Amino acid sequence: MAVDPLSLDIRRIVTDSDLDGVTTAAILKRWWVDAEVVFGHPGELRAGLLDSQIDRFTAVCDLPRHPNCGLSIDHHQSNEPKEDVEDGTVVLWEPTPSAARIAYDLVRREVDLSDLAEFMEWVDKLDGGGVSRDEYMSDEPSIWLGRVIDVGEGTALAVMDGLTRGDSVEQILAIPSVAQKLSERKAEREQLTREISERTRVVDRLAISRLEDIGMRSNGYHVTAHVGDECDACMVIHGNVGASFGEEGRYPVSASFYTNSFLHREGGIFDLTELATHLDPDGGGHANACGCRIQALDGDNRADRDVSEEDIESNIAIWLELWSSRKGGRN
Repeated sequence: MAVDPLSLDIRRIVTDSDLDGVTTAAILKRWWVDAEVVFGHPGELRAGLLDSQIDRFTAVCDLPRHPNCGLSIDHHQSNEPKEDVEDGTVVLWEPTPSAARIAYDLVRREVDLSDLAEFMEWVDKLDGGGVSRDEYMSDEPSIWLGRVIDVGEGTALAVMDGLTRGDSVEQILAIPSVAQKLSERKAEREQLTREISERTRVVDRLAISRLEDIGMRSNGYHVTAHVGDECDACMVIHGNVGASFGEEGRYPVSASFYTNSFLHREGGIFDLTELATHLDPDGGGHANACGCRIQALDGDNRADRDVSEEDIESNIAIWLELWSSRKGGRN
């Protein structure tokens, strides 16, 4: 007999710290109002760093399913259950543009979420690659909300609390702590554009941005908006060489892959999860937006040592070879 997810006793929500994960948590807290929220990263979860936070009273959202959780809400292609789950977890997986959409459709059965209806369209577009270049380059408040969330857990928590209360996007952006981050983000954006310009090269219509060790990161929208129609997809290298999960202000050097959704509105020309999962067994995401950690390599094989600068180029070379196998790629 199927279990109604809303009947579960959820006391903690472990969720991704991006716009989708934060919105998902805010929606769930309108039903499980006393639930604690913990922000995490897919790599942290897969590395076992969140194990102590997850039990049968935990909902894991916008992240890979954890076998000990009570409720799993996700939409990533690489996390689709391949068979019936028999570990007791209630699994809500759907190929929706966002995990928040799954939570929204669940909770609105019992709670009025009409105040979020318009905002949900932006969450779907931003997480699902449906935003246009003009929209992304605009001053649309929801676009800026997505940009400020990833500057720290405190900002994510403030945004989540605002969405839970029913504040408008404009009201949330006016919260003093969020407004400060917004001002910083707008100033940093000009610098980030310069860094992308200086650190990006295009190889076989794949834009490669080397942003590691500069204390800044970018999503695919910013890179592909800058490069334009010269690329079909982009690869963004970010994080810190030699870092591990759990270090304050640092995280392992990683790669994110994005289709140029401004050019390919109906999906990309290559399943980018082939790149994200080729070297890293914990990599994954969507065909058009995914990521993984850079791997230490001896030849083409993973090595048990710290990642070096040379490993970054070795990883990139292997990914470029895979990318070249697409239809229309170089021979």
